[in-house]
Amino acid sequence: MSGPRIAVLDYGIGNLRSAEKALQHVGADARLVTRPESVEAADAVVLPGVGAFGACARALTDSGLEEPARAALGAGVPFFGVCVGFQLLYADSVESPGASGLGVFAGTVEALPAGVKHPQMQWNTLELACRDGEPPVALRGLGERPWVYFVHSFAPPVGDETVAVCDYGGPVAAMAAQGSLWGAQFHPEKSGATGLAILSNFVEMAVAGARA
Repeated sequence: MSGPRIAVLDYGIGNLRSAEKALQHVGADARLVTRPESVEAADAVVLPGVGAFGACARALTDSGLEEPARAALGAGVPFFGVCVGFQLLYADSVESPGASGLGVFAGTVEALPAGVKHPQMQWNTLELACRDGEPPVALRGLGERPWVYFVHSFAPPVGDETVAVCDYGGPVAAMAAQGSLWGAQFHPEKSGATGLAILSNFVEMAVAGARA
């Protein structure tokens, strides 16, 4: 398969085939990887995650993929954290006291606001943080209020890195981007044409990085 080599980190946290297949659908040579050398050889990395923050953090460490993931982040390799994989980009989470994330972004993952159903398990719209009149690179071509699919009870704080929020009892961080590092609380692979467009934007960034 042609296209940029994208390593989908398989650290034993669930069925990752849908993410792999969605990336392949938009032109990537995406593979589930379990070996550090496969991460090191990749043009881009995707860190998925389902379940509890602490369990995912432990599994990432125990799999031997945490250090390759940190190395990719340090080298500026295009990197996309999805759902709990997004939360792992932060320091820690109230869901799992004592467990540590990768700490790339500052802050603690918090529970969704009181007064709304936990988990948020539904389609919801994104409110884009446009700067200088332009949408974030990750969300280009999606229109003003794209719909995406969420399944979660916790979310990172809204910070300078946040490029989109959803309204769920108040603004909830839905996507972050800082250069070649992206994170999404929703599931792009389950979000229809919008999700595929976001993954396509990521693949395009990976192509540009591979050619640089």
